[in-house]
Amino acid sequence: MNRADDAGSHPRPQQRREWISLDGPWEFAFGDGAGWRGPADVRWDRRICVPFAPESPASEIGDPGFHTTCWYRKVIELPADARDDVWLLHFNAVDYTACVWANGRIVAEHEGGYTRFTAELTGLADAGGRVEIVVRADDDPQDLAKPRGKQDWQLEPHSIWYPRTSGIWQTVWLERVPRTRIDDLRWYGNLERWEIRLEMQLGGERRDDLRFHVQLRTGANVLADDTYHVIAGEVNRSIGLSDPGIDDYRNTLLWSPHSPTLIEATLELLDPDDNVVDRVLSYTALRSVGVQGQSVVLNGRPFPLRMVLDQGYWPATGLTPPDTDALRRDVELAKEMGFNGVRKHQKIEDERYLYWADRLGLLVWVEMPSAYRFTTQSVQRLTRQWAELVPRLSSHPSIIAWVPFNESWGVPNLPDIRAQREWVQALYHLTHTMDPTRPVIGNDGWESAATDIVGIHDYDHLPERLAQRYRTHDDIPELFQRERPGGRVLTLEGHPHAGQPIVLSEFGGIACDVHRPGAWGYSVAPTCNDFAERYAALLEVVRGLPALAGFCYTQFADTYQEANGLLYSDRTPKFPLEMIADATRGPRVPRIPLPDSETTKLADRGAPGVQHEPNAP
Repeated sequence: MNRADDAGSHPRPQQRREWISLDGPWEFAFGDGAGWRGPADVRWDRRICVPFAPESPASEIGDPGFHTTCWYRKVIELPADARDDVWLLHFNAVDYTACVWANGRIVAEHEGGYTRFTAELTGLADAGGRVEIVVRADDDPQDLAKPRGKQDWQLEPHSIWYPRTSGIWQTVWLERVPRTRIDDLRWYGNLERWEIRLEMQLGGERRDDLRFHVQLRTGANVLADDTYHVIAGEVNRSIGLSDPGIDDYRNTLLWSPHSPTLIEATLELLDPDDNVVDRVLSYTALRSVGVQGQSVVLNGRPFPLRMVLDQGYWPATGLTPPDTDALRRDVELAKEMGFNGVRKHQKIEDERYLYWADRLGLLVWVEMPSAYRFTTQSVQRLTRQWAELVPRLSSHPSIIAWVPFNESWGVPNLPDIRAQREWVQALYHLTHTMDPTRPVIGNDGWESAATDIVGIHDYDHLPERLAQRYRTHDDIPELFQRERPGGRVLTLEGHPHAGQPIVLSEFGGIACDVHRPGAWGYSVAPTCNDFAERYAALLEVVRGLPALAGFCYTQFADTYQEANGLLYSDRTPKFPLEMIADATRGPRVPRIPLPDSETTKLADRGAPGVQHEPNAP
């Protein structure tokens, strides 16, 4: 059993019990055109290392060709003293549809490559406690009407698209749970009222005699210790915290990239005799995010965004991280390069990445992987998955924006086709309905029809032209009338810019490694030294543009044929991290020490002395 208190490795970090990983060797077979109807028909002819997709070298299959069907088989043995308990089998992501058998019985069917699902194994083990798990995953490699992100539909990766990801590509795990249990847990911070809102629904068997105990704490400091009756199978409560009043103390509790304070939570279901029926570990945070005028605001104050576009691929493992340490290291690298946020591009990332973003303090824009056709089926598929993902991820304080569409992908005729515009507008409003606490960027890049932040993609490689384009707030009306980055209008007719903040959400893309066949960038520096100079010159201009509320540089790391990362694909920096950070946020300014008398006053008050980055907003 893996421990519940190790949040960094738990596949569901905000609802933790002990768990068992099923990653590792499984039997495997491609079933393309074989006509196998069930597990008994399959000819198991090889092994695969789960959770790596069969296209990736790490899977030990390494076959990037067109395959429509993957079969998986693994026999597990439940502990002898717990075979009659409730066992849940979790799949964090299988692309694209899945059917799961347990000892010959279908226990789950699911559609969607970016949403998790669960099967119950209770009572299905044989006399020896063994359960044969078989998974069939179907994934048409050329279907453009399903959300597929950057997965190429051509045999060889081309342009900005990369190798495909089929079958199981995130962790598979087991969890033993009570027959009545804590489920569907969500957190919302309310800074205006200085409270934490909790929503929980019971899972499993219904009971009406339970109470719900919540303890919130930071370190050894208990913030709340409350017990509520579970009514109609759920608990919905706003937990008021003691407002310390003084900013020094308030700031220690607020979450931000400079001070990522998490509020740890222990949640228990209690029976009438105070016995613990279920116990879950979780966490939340107190922070607010929104827009005011032409600024993005965090905790009520303007917060200039310094983000980097991150596609979340690794050389040997594709979309799947090599291990959980790789997720933590990517968060650390983004911060070490001077960024305060990432735009996760065309991927729903492993939740353990979001845990480290929460824990270490990194803002995240979550973007839905695109479909590339506009059909009734594509609308239904993408909307259904997005409606699952937003509530599931909304408790992570690091997430500050939702992006349902990118660059009009899947809605290619927005200026001319009303139905496409209305779908963008519908998802904008649906997202706000599911989560009214965060900004929504309806269509990032251009052709905006409904948005809280105008995201612009502009790969002009000349800093002076960017300076001219986004020079001052007074130039904004002319900007929206004149400029056509990517050849597209920035806002659609009838939906003019209404004063929303403007973020240069893609720019740069400078490559300095174009010696590999097919490698490219939006512009090319002949050496890494030249790349460092160009990056510094570009960022010096973009950082100081008054018309912008922030920026997102392309990109974090080289991704297959795209050689425009600040890091190589193995995460080695192309020039020193300190130099990247200085260019990203500006040269460091030495701290001015407090006089000894002021230092003594703070120590006497017991104030923790909140640390901020130099030049932090």
